[in-house]
Amino acid sequence: MRAVLTWRDKAEQCVYDLAFKPDGTQLILAAGNRLLVYDTSDGTLLQPLKGHKDTVYCVAYAKDGKRFASGSADKSVIIWTSKLEGILKYTHNDSIQCVSYNPVTHQLASCSSSDFGLWSPEQKSVSKHKSSSKITCCREEHNDILAVADWGQKLSFYQLSGKQIGKDRSLNFDPCCLSYFTKGEYILLGGSDKQVSLFTKDGVRLGTVGEQNSWVWTCKVKPDSNYVVVGCQDGTISFYQLIFSTVHGLYKDRYAYRDSMTDVIVQHLITEQKVRIKCKELVKKIAIYKNRLAVQLPEKILIHELYSDDSLDMRYRMKEKIVRKFECNLLVVCADHIILCQEKRLQCLSFSGVKEREWQMESLIRYIKVIGGPPGREGLLVGLKNGQILKIFVDSLFAIVLLKQATAVRCLDMSASRNKLAVVDENDTCLVYDIHTKELLFQEPNANSVAWNTQCEDMLCFSGGGYLNIKASTFPVHQQKLQGFVVGYNGSRIFCLHAFSMSAVEVPQSAPMYQYLDRKMFREAYQIACLGVTDTDWRELAMEALEGLEFETAKKAFTRVQDLRYLELINSIEERKKRGETNNDLFLADVFSYQGKFHEAARLYKRSGHENLALDMYTDLRMFEYAKDFLGSGDPKETKMLITKQADWARNINEPKAAVEMYISAGEHGKAIEISGDHGWVDTLIDIARKLDKAEREPLLMCAHYFKKLDNPGYAAETYLKIGDLKSLVHLHVDTQRWDEAFALGEKHPEFKDDIYVPYAQWLAENDRFEEAQKAFHKAGRQGEAVRVLEQLTHNAVVESRFNDAAYYYWMLSMQCLDIAQDPAQKDVMLGKFHHFQHLAELYHGYHAIQRYTEEPFSFHLPETLFNISRFLLHSLTKDTPLGISKANTLFTLAKQSKALGAYKLARHAYDKLQGLHTPARFQKSIELGSLTIRSKPFQDSEELVPLCYRCSTNNPLLNNLGNVCINCRQPFVFSASSYEVLHLVEFYLEEGITDEEAVSLIDLEAPRHKRENKWQEIASNTSQTLRLDETLDSMGDDDPFTAKLSFEQGGLEFVPVVVNRSVLRSMSRRDVLIKRWPPPLRWQYFRSLLPDASITMCPSCFQSSDKGGLDVVFLVPTHCQATCPWKVSGPHQAWGC
Repeated sequence: MRAVLTWRDKAEQCVYDLAFKPDGTQLILAAGNRLLVYDTSDGTLLQPLKGHKDTVYCVAYAKDGKRFASGSADKSVIIWTSKLEGILKYTHNDSIQCVSYNPVTHQLASCSSSDFGLWSPEQKSVSKHKSSSKITCCREEHNDILAVADWGQKLSFYQLSGKQIGKDRSLNFDPCCLSYFTKGEYILLGGSDKQVSLFTKDGVRLGTVGEQNSWVWTCKVKPDSNYVVVGCQDGTISFYQLIFSTVHGLYKDRYAYRDSMTDVIVQHLITEQKVRIKCKELVKKIAIYKNRLAVQLPEKILIHELYSDDSLDMRYRMKEKIVRKFECNLLVVCADHIILCQEKRLQCLSFSGVKEREWQMESLIRYIKVIGGPPGREGLLVGLKNGQILKIFVDSLFAIVLLKQATAVRCLDMSASRNKLAVVDENDTCLVYDIHTKELLFQEPNANSVAWNTQCEDMLCFSGGGYLNIKASTFPVHQQKLQGFVVGYNGSRIFCLHAFSMSAVEVPQSAPMYQYLDRKMFREAYQIACLGVTDTDWRELAMEALEGLEFETAKKAFTRVQDLRYLELINSIEERKKRGETNNDLFLADVFSYQGKFHEAARLYKRSGHENLALDMYTDLRMFEYAKDFLGSGDPKETKMLITKQADWARNINEPKAAVEMYISAGEHGKAIEISGDHGWVDTLIDIARKLDKAEREPLLMCAHYFKKLDNPGYAAETYLKIGDLKSLVHLHVDTQRWDEAFALGEKHPEFKDDIYVPYAQWLAENDRFEEAQKAFHKAGRQGEAVRVLEQLTHNAVVESRFNDAAYYYWMLSMQCLDIAQDPAQKDVMLGKFHHFQHLAELYHGYHAIQRYTEEPFSFHLPETLFNISRFLLHSLTKDTPLGISKANTLFTLAKQSKALGAYKLARHAYDKLQGLHTPARFQKSIELGSLTIRSKPFQDSEELVPLCYRCSTNNPLLNNLGNVCINCRQPFVFSASSYEVLHLVEFYLEEGITDEEAVSLIDLEAPRHKRENKWQEIASNTSQTLRLDETLDSMGDDDPFTAKLSFEQGGLEFVPVVVNRSVLRSMSRRDVLIKRWPPPLRWQYFRSLLPDASITMCPSCFQSSDKGGLDVVFLVPTHCQATCPWKVSGPHQAWGC
């Protein structure tokens, strides 16, 4: 810090106070009983102001600059305008000690020895307030810290809350004035020591602003500047400018500088990391080198070092401390020494403070720099005022003269390889020398600092005149605007010091790179590019190197821009060179073709004898006209190839019509057909197919394929016939479901039978035409497939809870198995499946009603029907329950209907069974309630519900442990397919030796039988009319042979069937006999009705029986075929007894 006197004047009396106009143009002094107004720019006295009768003690300017106020020993306060006119005067009871304006409200506070007053422009009067003690100062400041200097010769700091900050600082003089400087960073203090001193905001003394001849009564800072005015007891007014010099040091990418006069900040210029080192004293000099940092304080030098060798480490620790006062112009630190520069002398000291050696120069030392070297043997570059440049090693007493020039040295730098030296002299000229030959290589004007690039030997930069200059080798200088001084150059970063801050400027090295490219110096250009250029510059370097056939440089450059296309080209050329190719014209032609310089490439291809490569290039680029020009009148094969490629191009650019025409002219019928087919051009396909010879099978097959795809089976058939492909014709008819044509073709060619009837059967099955599908499968000999299709349909119906459909499909399966059973090899297995599927069909048909009752809100069946179905299912489900059938639903239905119909014992049994099953949640409440309420009913079943065996006339229990057979005679019950009532039918078997045809013929004879005589007799009288029935014969007389055959041995455990002979068959009536005419290998089944007057109907297809009233219920059930059969099998029904 230096204080430069700008101007000085002297008043006749003591200067007690000062005030600056807010804009800094005027200075108001309180001297004697007058106010003196000065121009701050040159110290001219503008005007003395008179108005007070006694000494003026204080003066203050309002923040808005409109007025200022003065207070005097005459007890008065005068308000002055900025035009130096007095506008208001008021008095106090004692002399005025101080005045101050509020910077926000512009209210004036004036203080005397016993009171203080407040005045504002809006008020006409001054409000005054008494004070119990003398007021000496009043001030409105915006600082958060209060600085206090007292005549106890102490300086103290307090928070606004009153808490002291730190310890008291000793002053050794009586302070008379105190003022903050530059927004509170520093403090000005003057008093009995006849000088103004500069302190930090923490109270550390930094230096003297100006020494005076008498006590300093006042000192103030010019607003927003570094100017200070001092007023003394003897009337001297001194105006100083404070100059804060930059104290800093730089080594590569580490920059250390002084901050707040007492701190050192080390900044990493690459990572922008900073670390602050607090010294608590004035920092005078800073030096940095590798991991060392030296800081000179007023009474000592501190040596710091990094904690580690990490280049990014920013943590410093104290290594050594030299407690001595040194006076030096420059300070340099090395690994184990510090170098002090004192005018013409250099001193080398160890870190312990011991002077090891000293060098005396011929002239003043202007510049010194450490240029590296082993620890303890570092080299120094020294520039003198007389133009001499020396190199000194710290372990040597002798200085080496590098060269001597006529002008003084201002700045020096040495290239990375120590071969070149750059010097900036006092004439602002940059001179570059060869160190070994002492030859001046070149010089450039307008330079104030210079730096070599640490990564490139031939590059340097220098600054001056507001420009940054970059010079590579001996090329012209490249300029760009830059404020500040260049202090370092590393790669593409230039370190620039501007004002008090150091910044790293990223500078693309494009200009020097292009300078090397212009001279085809590709390797040097690549080195420059590595320092930092744009991607465009990298690509330009790569292209230039490639055209110059400098493949190594081009490869590196293309790798940098990640251009795989050109890298593949370079690799292919290198591989060809390894194989012995040496034709550079061919290599360059490939390069030109990649760059888009096609005509140049074609000329080079032709010159190197590779015309075919030029032709391939033009055709690949769809430049067919150029290709034709290049080809001229050549080989027809090449012309055809060119037309084909042109057609390919037309196809790719979505010009299919043109492509088809060109393909046809080139004989490429396959591609023409493919395009026409993809676009649906049937007419074009017809023309092509009819023009083609039948021997050209492949294109004709393609035409047929597209005819078929475009839904033109007629043309496809025509094409297949043309080439004689009957199998494809059959498949065409099958795929288009043209079955009549397929059957006609199959009649002529039986070998295609399987190809026709198998898909036909599958189509029928998919359309629910199962009977026809079955016939088709049989015709094709695919019985197993017929069974598998039906099994899958059946499984789907069960899974989807379509139990009526499942019953129908199971019946279909059983009949299919019965048909297959005609094969002796499969008879036993198929008959077993037949009976199993018949049983499942009956179960699912019955469960359909149960499922609808439990799932749907309304039931179409009578309670008696549901009751009978539940019993039938319960008696049938003695073993494993089939898929989809719920025993819980069956028992739930049985319980509900039994309770409703009065079968309380059976209902209780059903509810008890339900308690042990997992039932749906929606049934739980109903089951629990029913289980309780059934306990209140009698433990018996209604006799009306008890089933009767028509063979032995035994009443069977509702819950039969034997199943659906009589508990007495073991005769199986025959149930109605609609109401599930037990029908009055008894099955009988034929005696050995009687065939089915003979039995039917015997039954049809109908031998005469006695009829019962039930005659009504009418008796009339005068008062009444009476009818009397005379029944002389029983319903079934003892003369019926079949009735005699019903007898059996009571209590037998085995079922004894009814076997009839020819005489019994002759005695039967055709209307009393029901015959199930099963196809072979099954025998027919015969049933005799024991109640001839009751009608029973049987379906001739599925052989299910039903009483006549029950059929009406079946008819009410909606089915997908309008049939009266429970299995939905269409056909006439056999009935008798009508």
